[in-house]
Order: sequence, then C-alpha cells, then structure tokens
Amino acid sequence: MILITGASGLVGSHLTLELLKRGQTVRALYHSEKSLKKVQKLFALYEQEALFEKAQWLKADITDVPSLEPLFDNIQEVYHCAALISFDPSDEKKLRKINIEGTANIVNLCLDFQVKKLCYVSSIAALGPSIVEGLPISEATDWNPEFDHSDYAISKHGGEMEVWRAQQEGLSVRIVNPGVILGPGFWHQSSGIIIERVRQGLLFYTRGTTGFVGIDDVIKCMLLSMEYPGTAEQFIAVAENPSYEWVIKTLASKLNVRSARFYAPLSLTLMVAKIDELLCWFGKRIKLSSSMARSLHSHDVYDNQKAQDVLGIQFEPIEQTLERLCQYYRSSQK
Repeated sequence: MILITGASGLVGSHLTLELLKRGQTVRALYHSEKSLKKVQKLFALYEQEALFEKAQWLKADITDVPSLEPLFDNIQEVYHCAALISFDPSDEKKLRKINIEGTANIVNLCLDFQVKKLCYVSSIAALGPSIVEGLPISEATDWNPEFDHSDYAISKHGGEMEVWRAQQEGLSVRIVNPGVILGPGFWHQSSGIIIERVRQGLLFYTRGTTGFVGIDDVIKCMLLSMEYPGTAEQFIAVAENPSYEWVIKTLASKLNVRSARFYAPLSLTLMVAKIDELLCWFGKRIKLSSSMARSLHSHDVYDNQKAQDVLGIQFEPIEQTLERLCQYYRSSQK
C-alpha cells in the first residue's frame, strides 16, 4: 500500500489520481473537510469521480505523531507532499513546525515501520542560489546560508535535511524539487493565484526569471524517481525558465484579457512590499514580502538535465502547459 501525505493539495491530489488510475492501493491523508471537497471537484474536472471512492481517505495532522502511527501499518512506499506554503513572516513558526518537524515525523515513522521508499516533494526554493550570477542551479548547487532566504525556503531546506538524515539511517529516499507548479483545480491558492490575478487584470509586471513546470511533469518525475534503483536521489522538476513578464502576458493572451502594461522596477516592488509588511501590524496578511519582491527581479535558471538524462523525462513546453491550464480554468468557471 502507498501512503500520500498532503493528498488534498495540488501535487498530492494529482498524484493520488494518477496512482488510482494505475490500479494502486492508496491511503490518502487530507487536512480538512474543505480541502477534501476541492479534491472531489478536481476528480470531477478530470471526469474521474468514480476513482475518488477507491482511495482510503483519512484526516491527519503530520505534526501529531500518535495519530500518525496507525496510518503506517502495511505501508511500503510514502510520498510526502504535505507542506505549508507561505511567504508571510508571521508564519515562520508554522513553517518550521509543519515543513521541518512534520517531515521529521514522517521520516521517523518510515524508519520505524521499515517503509521501503520515501519520495519528498521539496521546492526549487530549497536550492542554491548559484554563487556565480547567471550560472544554472542544479541538484549539486550548495545551499548558501549567507543568502537572504525566505522562511519558506529555509523550512523546505530543513525538511530536506531530515530526509537526508533518514537516508543515512537506512531509508531509500528521493527528493523532487519542482519549480512554480502550473496545474488546475486550485485557483485561489499556490500558483493558481497567478491565473486568477491575470484574469482580474494585472497592471504591473516584472522581468525576473524562475523555473516553471506543469503538474503532470511533476507527477511523472516523482513516479519515475521511485522506480529508479538508487537509494539517495534528487531531481529538479523544471520545464523552462521563462520571465514573469512572458508568463503573465501569455496567460492574458490565452484568456483573452488585457495584459499588464507597466514594468515595476525593483525599487517600486520593494516599496509595495514594505507597505504590505507594515500593514501586517494591523492584522493584514502579507501578500508581497521583501524576499518575494527581490525574487520577482532575480534571474534564476534551473538545470533539469539530470531528470532528463536519468529518468528520461521530456518536459512539456510551458506555453502548452499554460494553454491546457487556461482550458481547464474556463471549464471550471462554467
């Protein structure tokens, strides 16, 4: 039996669906009833409602070890997808609790119950950045503790350290580092917010670059990494490294809405971030932190060659991914 944590998130729900389509027995852990309803809608979006009932859906908290222990009975493989994604500095303690301590709980239980393999979904945020500007970031790029990392990046790196510790203790592990994941069904969270804001009408754009990838390619990378015979493997799951300007304008074109017209320089972006951070003292949730503002102007390039060479993945071009994403978005709005 396969255990999936975070099965009600973007990655976990798509992974659950794919494994069920392959006839696997899945124990899927979800966070709340509200999140589970989103998964049901996702299965309906793919016209796979019947498969939803084939999974063993269980509500769970990865920070509560006693409640997790019974869920590991008869588990051979674990896909750890559960995580908190936030760039709000006020969530620092939550990020460490869920992304580091929660991951430590999962890997410890994998060791205790002699699970054969663990696949951990990390992030490109946990890599690099490259010491030499413009040099592609790969799986071999060292973490630079002197860099101004976001709390989210630090927490995902900390999660990776827990996974590598478990590998040293005998657990066969794989770490997958996706870029910005483009996938349907979660329009008000994660990368789904991008398409929502473009549809509503963005005024400003930036010209920074980062790695983007379609959800289908992330799932392929995860499944193929588990089939690979190694015991300590890491793969970057990035299709291309386009600019934010290109992504925003391409989405606007495919949604047939007006594109962002004004370039926002770093000084303006940082000013907006500082105002946003100031307002957090009055109870407002931060939408743009200073670290996010700087990342929107950085020119990061991620190297996917290892995934292509070792796993044989041919990543879908991002323009095709965006085209399909917009089709699903229009379908979900009917």
